[in-house]
Amino acid sequence: MAYATTNPYTGEVVKTFADATDQEVQTALDAAYTAFQSWRDTSFAERAKVMSAAAQILRDNMDDYAALLTLEMGKVFGEAKAEVTLSAEIFEYYAEHAERLLVAEALPVKNPEEGQAMLVHEPQGIVFAIEPWNFPYYQIARIIAPQLSAGNTVILKHASNVPQCAAAFDDLMRKAGLPEGAFRNLYLARHHTETVLNDPRVCGVALTGSEGAGAIVASVAGKALKKATMELGGSDAFIVLEDADLEKAVKWAVFGRHWNAGQVCVSSKRLIVADAIYDRFVELYKKGVAELKAGDPMDPATTLAPLSSQKAADDLRTQVDEACKLGAKAEVIGAPIPEKGAFFRPVLLTNLENNPARLWEFFGPVTQLYRAKNTEDAIRIANDSPYGLGGSVFTQNTKLGVEVARRIYTGMVYINHPTMVKADLPFGGVARSGFGRELIGLGIKEFVNHKLIDVVDIDAPF
Repeated sequence: MAYATTNPYTGEVVKTFADATDQEVQTALDAAYTAFQSWRDTSFAERAKVMSAAAQILRDNMDDYAALLTLEMGKVFGEAKAEVTLSAEIFEYYAEHAERLLVAEALPVKNPEEGQAMLVHEPQGIVFAIEPWNFPYYQIARIIAPQLSAGNTVILKHASNVPQCAAAFDDLMRKAGLPEGAFRNLYLARHHTETVLNDPRVCGVALTGSEGAGAIVASVAGKALKKATMELGGSDAFIVLEDADLEKAVKWAVFGRHWNAGQVCVSSKRLIVADAIYDRFVELYKKGVAELKAGDPMDPATTLAPLSSQKAADDLRTQVDEACKLGAKAEVIGAPIPEKGAFFRPVLLTNLENNPARLWEFFGPVTQLYRAKNTEDAIRIANDSPYGLGGSVFTQNTKLGVEVARRIYTGMVYINHPTMVKADLPFGGVARSGFGRELIGLGIKEFVNHKLIDVVDIDAPF
């Protein structure tokens, strides 16, 4: 898989890592299952101590952890620190709430005199986590915090360009007091995915990544009859209705599209603006984007980071060129970008109606812009997508905003805000954006056995 740290700002290959051997994979699986045998019976209070300790270590060493994010995938340092904080908040959430979220549930049976029926939620074994590079810590935290809190153990295959971030979480959990083997990062080769999923001790796989990766892993999981959750791509609609607070909507649109250099599955990728305010919105949006400053991601003045790699920047350029060949119009916005580094100058795409490119996900600072005739037309455009992850509706009429949100086919919709990622809100989508949910009670219950226990009166009829 060629695991390596390559600085996106300088292009320097900092460090390389060898793939795990077949024996190392088997040893890790053995250790994970051995750890599971005791971890499953560890009290919630003891698990919570580990989660709290992990959170505190992250907070106490925030700059060090954040600098590693910036080094490996180019994230602006301020955003990197915010990701460290978010990861700590996820650990803290499950330290506080895991026991309550998994408490046994009494079932409202037809005849209570017949007996007492309940659902108990029990861990099942090893969860296989396959995670992407765009939020190297957050993606790990949002799977291991709930699954470890539930009593499962986890083996991680992280993206090949963030190997040191992955190793940092391995070290983090050891320092937090997690038993040896309960969480392990491995630099797995492609063929190891099938090896891991075919192991009977592995209960399922949680993947966040591209459609292509999701389709391959879901197929392997299906053949192995293993549970899978898939958090895949997105092309979030950002609807601005006629009565929206225009200046604030523009501010959020600029941020929603360009945070993390636009490399976010829930970026505000498709701006759908009411006809009456369209021209003014576009004028203000261009001005806002033009004020973004590309540069050293460690510099506090930088507001537009490089992409994660030069290949990512080159692929995005090819994608824009293909969209233009199909009839789209591309307008470059803002000052020239630095010559060194994997930067991409922001682009505004229009003339996308009936263009196949409207169905694509552009993973970087490329904005799709649509003029909506009215609210109905805005909803139509929003739903004209193979994706269904997040979305936004901007309006001063919140009742109308909720009505519009209900008609958008996605897993998440925010009124007057870009799609957010928070420790105490669920995350997930529909259609080609995947299936399953992460975080809160939905996430912790994805890989547990919801076992029925029914205490029946011995004289009750069958």
